[in-house]
Amino acid sequence: MHRVLAQTYPDAGCELDFTDPFELLVATVLSAQTTDRRVNAITPALFAAFPDAAAMAGAERTVIEEIIRPTGFFRAKTDSLLKLSAALVEKYDGQVPGRLKDLVTLPGVGRKTANVVLGNAFDVPGITVDTHFARLIERFGWVEPAIAKDPVKAEHAVGLLFERKDWTMLSHRIIWHGRRRCHAKKPACGACPVAHWCPSFGLGPTDPEVAESLVTTQGPA
Repeated sequence: MHRVLAQTYPDAGCELDFTDPFELLVATVLSAQTTDRRVNAITPALFAAFPDAAAMAGAERTVIEEIIRPTGFFRAKTDSLLKLSAALVEKYDGQVPGRLKDLVTLPGVGRKTANVVLGNAFDVPGITVDTHFARLIERFGWVEPAIAKDPVKAEHAVGLLFERKDWTMLSHRIIWHGRRRCHAKKPACGACPVAHWCPSFGLGPTDPEVAESLVTTQGPA
């Protein structure tokens, strides 16, 4: 299934725009409960005003809030960004650490966010268990439902099924598939490249034409 997904999504990768680890960390925090496209629309202005941790740590709260307002939950996210930036300055000389155990000590950073940063900014393999990933590994029958609902257990369980070097791209491909075909409410089963192996085939329309109409070229979230 992974080989077919790799062939289906040759361009799979992080859909957040960034130029350095700090930008990716901030963008990932902002991406909670919103779309990557919406985050990408506001981060140029945010990073132009606050290009690094030191600048963001000293920012006026109201300025950050106004810039990131379109992403939703902007007050809580502003709080996270201010505390996160301050912690980077105080503990890591303003640099984003490249180790999981350090990243998860930062305010607002859990294993999911840490693995996104490690895999895409530091080339350190990691499995990103977001809502799409959790949904698909359950539908694929790779893990039991109870495990899929626990991000840490899901991360470790899927990690045992694949070589460590494949973890980051595996995450991207599954997330892309979840965003483009295997939707939460109506998966495009009849247009799914891995339908032959999927025990959940039939949850969505199986007619090829109907299913194809559900396929999107860009992830909505």
